[in-house]
Amino acid sequence: MVYPEIEPYEHGLLDVGDGNLVYWETCGNPAGKPVVVLHGGPGTGVSASSRRVFDPAAYRIVLFDQRGCGRSTPHAADFGTDMSVNTTAHLVRDIELLREHLGVGRWMVFGGSWGSTLGLHYAESFPERVSEIVLVAVTSGRYDELEWLYHGLGRLFPEEWSRFRAGAPVGSVDLVAAYDRLLNDPDPVVRERAAADWTDWESSIVSLEPDYDPGPRFADARWRMGFARITAHYFARKAWLADGEVFGRLHRIQGIPGVMVHGRLDLQGPLVTAWELARGWPAAELVVVPGASHSAGDPGMVEAVVAATDGFR
Repeated sequence: MVYPEIEPYEHGLLDVGDGNLVYWETCGNPAGKPVVVLHGGPGTGVSASSRRVFDPAAYRIVLFDQRGCGRSTPHAADFGTDMSVNTTAHLVRDIELLREHLGVGRWMVFGGSWGSTLGLHYAESFPERVSEIVLVAVTSGRYDELEWLYHGLGRLFPEEWSRFRAGAPVGSVDLVAAYDRLLNDPDPVVRERAAADWTDWESSIVSLEPDYDPGPRFADARWRMGFARITAHYFARKAWLADGEVFGRLHRIQGIPGVMVHGRLDLQGPLVTAWELARGWPAAELVVVPGASHSAGDPGMVEAVVAATDGFR
């Protein structure tokens, strides 16, 4: 199971430029193996539970809130925040700035969901800085993955998707682009309604567990706004990645060992992406968890993730 709860022994705000301060924290053993944790979303922010999948005696655990969310400033929930300086390229640069700031030479990259896409892109950009890679609920940013997530998946969740569809203007073909416009509307009522509709859809497709609880943050209006605005901003622009870009650069991480943990019944991010990545990345092991969906809290997922991190201690 997971390791006991721990608190950061160090934290701060890193000036990454463009008027942005990125919150970061370190936990575990200051002299341990460095690992950087890349949260999902984009825009969910750091989760304290992520600290607990690493042996605190073995790892120097680095977590940070990506631009615009969590304790980083300015926050995307604030209408005046400049979203043009919040892109995948900016996040990759932020990771490097944080590595340099903390004096880390090489570190393990850990990412879940969107964090796996970001982690792969970072590793392919700076393979010399990455010792190992552990990915959970794997995504790669391919265009068909995004199309499935906000359109195709409605075939399996028709009632929930019909509500999501109804939140966009009549005639909208691209729902992500439509919501991106709504979330940047000058009228706060329009923005708040769009944020609620967006997060309702996101929370309904994470897990197949009948008693699944998305957590209190989904009831927090500020969190909903920041999360929805960042996610729509990224995916309306295909995360500024060429279609299949992560696959096209897999040769850059061929020598980096990795583990991918994926639920067999992950409907939000179907298994085929992780399977195809494993075929093109022989140094990576694919661990398929029967019965689990996209949520890292589904039965069997945490145990598999902890086994992966323990294996690289």
